[in-house]
Amino acid sequence: MQPENVVDACACGASSRVDAPPPLSEARAALIRDAFRLEWLTIAWMTVEAVVAIAAGIAAGSLVLTAFGLDSVIELASAGVLMWRLRVELQHGQAFSEEVERRASRIAGGLLFALAAYVTVAAFWSLWTRQGETFSWPGFIVALIAIPAMRYLARSKIAIAEKLGSRALRADAMEAITCGWLSFVVVVALAAQWAFGAWWIDGVGSLAIVWLLIKEGREAWHHQECCAGGER
Repeated sequence: MQPENVVDACACGASSRVDAPPPLSEARAALIRDAFRLEWLTIAWMTVEAVVAIAAGIAAGSLVLTAFGLDSVIELASAGVLMWRLRVELQHGQAFSEEVERRASRIAGGLLFALAAYVTVAAFWSLWTRQGETFSWPGFIVALIAIPAMRYLARSKIAIAEKLGSRALRADAMEAITCGWLSFVVVVALAAQWAFGAWWIDGVGSLAIVWLLIKEGREAWHHQECCAGGER
């Protein structure tokens, strides 16, 4: 073998060693597995929440419940993207596809903006035409349970995100907090509807959640800026 070939081979081997991702520590791997369990809980709950809220919203003609369910569908997609990222780190070290997540986050943000626009138009239409709706016990119960569920998920994700130094997981926790407030607004709107039976409550309650949808959409749309520095 020629000397220059030996040098090239050694250089190539050195490059491969440099480019190889560092192995995960056992402590970090355990934290990522804990994050995985939280995301599986999120997906399980969001699936129940979306199915019940959308079905109840359609059956009762309730815009606020339907919007609540559609928001859950969008959060399901976001949870799926985060699980993909966690799986990459768990299997291959801290090497992430930032571009894929940035695109997925922008898609989620765009869908939330579209949902906010739809809710605004539909709410004003229901108020203009004075269309009421019927109270839904299934929708009320699932929104009521979602308040403590989202609080638990958010607090747990923030705790793990701080230990991992993961901006992506922290952003996911912020979405859970927003969903908790969204659930609170839905509960208040449905409780007021049950107590007073006013036809306009669903429309007004729907407009109340538009700000939360826009806030969540902005967080998702600008999520790539939060992660631009990478995961520590």
